Amino acid sequence: MPKRILQGVVVSDVQDKTVVVKVERRFTHPLLKKTVRRSKNYHAHDEANNFKVGDEVSIEETRPMSKLKRWVVLAPEQKA
Repeated sequence: MPKRILQGVVVSDVQDKTVVVKVERRFTHPLLKKTVRRSKNYHAHDEANNFKVGDEVSIEETRPMSKLKRWVVLAPEQKA
């Protein structure tokens, strides 16, 4: 099964080797036919503490690394 890759913005980098990434999705409401924006925060592993608040990053699904971390931040050259 392929690993999911999501794109989002770093909203917190306070923790060591962890960043919190806000991923926003847009969809059309089935009844109102209006575009709705929903966002969700994901805790992602950042081994070298490279990413800061405001950075656009891609995250990839991985094995559980802790209670909340199930994603890893892809290095900029791995995005392609």
